[in-house]
Amino acid sequence: MVSLDKAIVIRYEKGGERFEILADPDLAWDLKQGKDVDLDEMLAAVEIFRDARKGERASAEELHRAFGTTDPYEVARIIVLKGDLHLTTEQRRRMLEEKRKKIATIIAQRAINPQTNTPHPVERILRAMEEARVNVDIFKPAEEQVQAVVEKIKRVIPIKIETRKIEAVIPPQYVGKAYGKLKSFKIIREKYLNDGSLQVVVEVPAGLTDEFLKALNDLTKGDVKTRLVE
Repeated sequence: MVSLDKAIVIRYEKGGERFEILADPDLAWDLKQGKDVDLDEMLAAVEIFRDARKGERASAEELHRAFGTTDPYEVARIIVLKGDLHLTTEQRRRMLEEKRKKIATIIAQRAINPQTNTPHPVERILRAMEEARVNVDIFKPAEEQVQAVVEKIKRVIPIKIETRKIEAVIPPQYVGKAYGKLKSFKIIREKYLNDGSLQVVVEVPAGLTDEFLKALNDLTKGDVKTRLVE
């Protein structure tokens, strides 16, 4: 359940009557976009209000007349899908900052500076976004904005989205522990060798190469063989 200080008012009017809920703005937007959302996590209170800020609740009779049900979850779903999201200036500022950081983090993980073959720090990407006057949509998923942002900040910093293929040979006693980490990336091919070791080729975002190699070394206590695959 979202806290009240992070919740926004979502309002819906029907038959001349106003109904409101208090909900997490991101989860409410996800629901509005057709995604599967846990309503208990989305709602700050499992209540339907006439005026949420004053705490005036809608009666069962009013709910049944307007929605044909008194189930607060079903009514809340309708209000989100058909209603209006009202963000305060502070909520909009906070959501914008969080979305900017999320986009910058994804870019830092996937992109490199082609001049040095090293990742750009998140803070450098954020500065480039500011210098390039990048506009971020607070309601659009960060993943869907990454490519457009990269194209814009190319005018400010040298940057290129790139992946690397890494081959790893993991001794049999560490395969179980290491496989979970491997599965978090795209596995290109894998096979077990005669001694039970796992030979695997994984596609890793360029910016995560060092982190990936360190994780494998930690999981195998350094007993892993890795190489870049051209």
